[in-house]
Amino acid sequence: MNRRAYVAAGATVLIFLLVQVGALAMVEPFQSAGLQTVEDPRDPTNSLLYLVAILVATGAMLAAFKLGGDAVIRLFIVLSGGLLSYYVFLVLLPPVAVVGGFSGSALVAAGALALALLVYPEWYVIDATGVVMGVGAAALFGISFGLLPALLLLTALAVYDAISVYGTEHMLTLAAGVMDLRVPVVLVVPLTLGYSFLEEEGAARVSDEGATPDGGDAGATPADLDDSANADGGGEDDSEGVDGPDPAERDAFFIGLGDVVMPTILVASAAFFLETPSLGVPGLPTLTLPALTAMIGTIAGLLVLVGMVMRGRAHAGLPLLNGGAIGGYLVGALAAGVPLLRALGI
Repeated sequence: MNRRAYVAAGATVLIFLLVQVGALAMVEPFQSAGLQTVEDPRDPTNSLLYLVAILVATGAMLAAFKLGGDAVIRLFIVLSGGLLSYYVFLVLLPPVAVVGGFSGSALVAAGALALALLVYPEWYVIDATGVVMGVGAAALFGISFGLLPALLLLTALAVYDAISVYGTEHMLTLAAGVMDLRVPVVLVVPLTLGYSFLEEEGAARVSDEGATPDGGDAGATPADLDDSANADGGGEDDSEGVDGPDPAERDAFFIGLGDVVMPTILVASAAFFLETPSLGVPGLPTLTLPALTAMIGTIAGLLVLVGMVMRGRAHAGLPLLNGGAIGGYLVGALAAGVPLLRALGI
């Protein structure tokens, strides 16, 4: 692990913490604003519906890439990002003006982010927008998925991620196409001074926890289009577990936004649905012991993952990240005196 590995680990942890803390801060405002997306958040079938939506979205995106519909996908993602950003700004900014029932200030702020993505998608624009999107998505799903649905969702996605990385290769084309779109489905951590994501040429080679920005194979899921970048653009099949180039050669580290959002859903859900005392942290009244330990478990899984990735191997992200979040949450819930069945939402 050289200096770049420490930079990658530190910056990645910071991004995770920004999204986690932001989502916790949004839990109560989102609930007060009536932004729950389902009628019964404790219904476990909500998880099944979300998984079906992922499969449908995957098929639609693969078909669109095959038919040359890249611009349509990019526009859809940018608009979706604008909508998520609007929800965040809706509770953060005072409604200076109301336009057609929408907050004018939130519309302007969200529109500015979406426009910046369309006009100048440099890495810091992508990252800033991605953090706002991640906060909005994690908080929305956190208050919409009760404890059992959230646990089922994270478990199913971890299994799906492992299969898509170590088994099938149906996500390879999708990952390469999404990287080329330069949208915040993938966040970028530069490892060299003067790095420019706009100057990268060719399809970005991505695998779950392994990528090269100069071409080759790719593989990721819509839930976790992720990973580390290496600079030589080798063409080995990461799903086969082939060693990648030396981490010292890498110019950037890529993080799937889904890898940040998915474990954070449990953090927000634990804070919202599990009745345990607040830790009394100023500005974060929803932070409880189970939510905190879910955060700690996620970061622990992340550090293990980064260490594995920086040794040049491709790895699925969600088994470690979601597994860490679930394990940390259960430890915190039991430590807070919550019976196991209630902690599981049963």
